[in-house]
Amino acid sequence: MGIQAAMDRIHESPSIVAALRAADDVAFEAGRDPGVRTLRVLGAALGGSDDIAAIASVHALAEMHDEEAARRLVSLLSDPRPWIVEHAAWALGRRPARFEAVARLIGIVCEGGFAGMLAQHTLEKWSVAEGDLLAVALEAADTGALADDARARLVETLGLVARPMARPLLRRFAADADAPGSVRAAAISALGQRADDQDVALLEELVSQGGHFGALARLALIDAEPPTLRRGDDHAITVAQLFLHADVDSRLSSAGAGDNGGIATLLVRLGDALVAEPGVVERVLTLSRGTVEQAGPDLLQFAGTPRGHVYGHIPLEGATPTSASAWPLRVTVRRGIRRLLRSAGRVDVMHLRMADVGSLAAADVARELGIPTVFTVAPDPHSVIASLERSGRLTRTGFGAADLHEHYWFRARLVQSLAGSASHSVLFPRPDLETEMRDLVGIDLASRPERHSVVAEGVDLGIIDSAVATARAAADGEALSPALEELATLLRRLPEERRALPLLVSVGRLHRVKGMPTLVQAWAEGPLADTTNLLVIGGDLEHPSAEEAEQVRAIDAVVPADERDARGLLVPGHRPNDTAAEWLAAARFGMPGLAAPGGVYVCASVKEEFGLAILEAMATGLIVVAPDAGGPATYVADGDTGFLVATGDPARLAEAVRRALERVAVAGHDVAGRSHDLVAKRFTIQGMADTLAPVYESVVRTESELLRSAGSIA
Repeated sequence: MGIQAAMDRIHESPSIVAALRAADDVAFEAGRDPGVRTLRVLGAALGGSDDIAAIASVHALAEMHDEEAARRLVSLLSDPRPWIVEHAAWALGRRPARFEAVARLIGIVCEGGFAGMLAQHTLEKWSVAEGDLLAVALEAADTGALADDARARLVETLGLVARPMARPLLRRFAADADAPGSVRAAAISALGQRADDQDVALLEELVSQGGHFGALARLALIDAEPPTLRRGDDHAITVAQLFLHADVDSRLSSAGAGDNGGIATLLVRLGDALVAEPGVVERVLTLSRGTVEQAGPDLLQFAGTPRGHVYGHIPLEGATPTSASAWPLRVTVRRGIRRLLRSAGRVDVMHLRMADVGSLAAADVARELGIPTVFTVAPDPHSVIASLERSGRLTRTGFGAADLHEHYWFRARLVQSLAGSASHSVLFPRPDLETEMRDLVGIDLASRPERHSVVAEGVDLGIIDSAVATARAAADGEALSPALEELATLLRRLPEERRALPLLVSVGRLHRVKGMPTLVQAWAEGPLADTTNLLVIGGDLEHPSAEEAEQVRAIDAVVPADERDARGLLVPGHRPNDTAAEWLAAARFGMPGLAAPGGVYVCASVKEEFGLAILEAMATGLIVVAPDAGGPATYVADGDTGFLVATGDPARLAEAVRRALERVAVAGHDVAGRSHDLVAKRFTIQGMADTLAPVYESVVRTESELLRSAGSIA
């Protein structure tokens, strides 16, 4: 093709996603022809206004076995565009160590954030061949002028260097009672990696002293123990599943708060379903975030529970991070995952689902411990990029700034990497699955079809049916359940004249991708506000994350908080999954004197890969409004059981809601039965478990055959 033709493909691509895909050809051509002409083309793109072409050039320089290309790549660490600096720090990890880049990379580590994680990752790779140099450089960089958190990041990075000369400095900080807490914690945790006798002695002394640092030292001692992970093919299967950005518990008490979205609910219900009856899966290990204090008991539980659904926590220091801000915790997360999986004694397969720091770290651990992975491939962030571009909120010239915040490029490449290394890929049903996977993600499903399975997600129909029965009884005048009494208390805050209106309901996190402010705008700025009340369930309103606070402000800009009740807007925050189910059912049947029957469920998300809350609403019998892209189009019969719409347009969203209300009035009862039957037939959590169990069994069997083959060759 040639470098110029490859670069032209980026400039001429009809969409941002297509341009990202074309960047692979630029990197390939640069590696194939690392000459002066290639440097000129890449240099011109770096100086141009097309951010995607500029970023592609950074990564293309990393593929060139050329001294001048290496020098230019190092120079980009000082580029005035911060997104170029990030990509240069990342791209350098694909090249041998460059001594002139070490100081700048260490500086980026000290600055922290996503770029700091990338720079640290590059230094970790370089430490394999140049560990002594890096140990000296990191020690020299630790000066009193640095802030405590910067010093902690330096110490953590030093702990990744597998050289004896790194150990004395780590021990010094770990033993220093006057050292800043974050620095000391980083040193103690790092000592568990490749600990020698002196490290172990110090850690044991710290354990004897107790307190928080003693708890950290106890975990480090566990890290220092020889691995005991065992696998085989003469037993039922142990499956590990992970979602870092949630407080996952068996009661789902935090569903809808922070990043505790549908996937947290899914993991609890799916884990329970997989082990509900004796069969292929004997044990499910669900990993999520937690505290240092939880970590020790979790390890004992993992080691001592031979069957069932077990929960373990990856200890994270400090404030709870969002998925977008958690990337700098890569090393901490990796240690926590490794510790839990080793304590389990046997893990046969790990199921990863998100292109986030948890999956990034878990994939490293799986490679180290020899655990095969299953990866659920979703076109995220690809579908978000496409949606934002269609709405005009993301452009090629503004891509760099957006990427700096959302890490689109890295996440898209991580999806490809996780899918490529997985033993098996799971995909959501989509109307044109093969085309979307090829065009958005670059995966050819026709190649090696035996490595892919289409698996629909599912809901717990038992909980939904119970909620429907409870709400129907309340509508007939029977006593209210505690959950419905809580809803009644909310509805009594409305003016009396509004208590004869039906409810529009939406359930989801207060995250920009969920579109809650757009929904409020579509409802409030037109006739819908005169004929319905709006109930938005989700978000931690008492202790909101930065993202949640931003979404609340956007909602308040449409309907000020002190006007919500008078205007019919209810924003109560998150509720447990079973409570939300009863509220959905109440929107269908109504509550005498408080809400009319005939409500509608509205999902205003920018994208839904599948849409569990939509399915739950359909199972209660509600007609739904949902995004016209992604998973909902595979189960919402447009114009019948629901209405599909471009949710980013408030006017079109409002029109879809109006049509849904009309549909309820005409055929609500008939639609309710068909919607419920559809979910019961195709989208239950037990059905999902029954589909996944043979996938896990096949992966474990294939892995066992590979081990036997390798053993016979050896």
